[in-house]
Amino acid sequence: MTHFLPILGVILVILIRNTRSGGTGIYRPKRAPRAFKPAPASFDAAAYGLAPREALDPTRSGPPATDRACRQSQAVADAAWAGDWRAAAAHLEAAHGDWDEHWSRFELLRSIARRDDGWLTAWREAVPSSCDAAALAADLMVHQAWAIRGSGYAHEVPAANMAKFRALLPAAIEAAQRAAHLDPRNPAPWVVMVTAARGAQYRPDRFQPLWDGLVARAPHHYEGHWQGMQYWCAKWFGSDAKMLGFAERAMDGAPAGSPLAGIYLHALTELEKRRTALPSGGAAKKRLLAVADALALVPAEEENLPTLRHLLARYLLQAGLYEAALQQFRLIGPWCGTPVWSEQGDPVEVFHAARAVAVAKSKAKPLPPELREKHKDVALHL
Repeated sequence: MTHFLPILGVILVILIRNTRSGGTGIYRPKRAPRAFKPAPASFDAAAYGLAPREALDPTRSGPPATDRACRQSQAVADAAWAGDWRAAAAHLEAAHGDWDEHWSRFELLRSIARRDDGWLTAWREAVPSSCDAAALAADLMVHQAWAIRGSGYAHEVPAANMAKFRALLPAAIEAAQRAAHLDPRNPAPWVVMVTAARGAQYRPDRFQPLWDGLVARAPHHYEGHWQGMQYWCAKWFGSDAKMLGFAERAMDGAPAGSPLAGIYLHALTELEKRRTALPSGGAAKKRLLAVADALALVPAEEENLPTLRHLLARYLLQAGLYEAALQQFRLIGPWCGTPVWSEQGDPVEVFHAARAVAVAKSKAKPLPPELREKHKDVALHL
């Protein structure tokens, strides 16, 4: 069997997993770009501990997955597309207990199944008691529903498509509820229910039991909180204040090493999309610095971390916290392939210009020449 298409599929999986673009099938108008003046030709990024301009990579938001991780994902995909579900089941089972990693693997299997789900059907028939398989099938129903509906406003959706959409989401929630009974410990079915609740038009009194069920099993589930934040935003069933309050509580209750503080950054992005003023003043700046402190404790391999650092760098710049922004740019390295920069133009030029602002406004001092070369060599060989 040729490996070109499977490899392409896994590349798409990695792109999906490394881009926190906002979940499933929701209309997202682009926020107004914030223009940065081009960086001066004299700006030497390496002199300030930054990746040089020629090393910037607009194809990724952060470093690629390790060879081992890619080989593992490829093996799972190859086995599934060959009709063998056992590798997929074992891959997911091995992450039980680490529910963020479990969801990351769940998303990988979803992407594999969206190309060909025969292996998932075989898995469900062979092991009808599998909560993972049942939850994955319910999750696919949610994505199928949004694919039918499309991403436009409700009045733009054909009536037949809207009818199918409105029938599929309640069915997906019922399927997820059945999956939840198969393993009371597993939060995956509850994430599926929380995700589907918006489109199914669940009012807060119906949503709350779903949320309670999720956090009872995984109190700090990243994807679950992202979906919860979406529920409470103004375009769905909350308001700007409710969404921000939700994000702040998630951040304040997160354990050390959790990326959950990043939910606050996504809440700021939602405000920008609505052309709503961002929080300002001393408390808002303190909150952003607390996000930086929290992300400093997140393991480097956490897949959401690169995107969160890009968001944080931009919001720190906007808040006038230039030294803190510069530190984020140093941690980001040469990677600039994210809508944070590309929505404003050429991501390389915008990213480079933003770094120049951080350097100039922070009044940073150049590094000694020997350290500049060290930083430059490291960046060029990443």
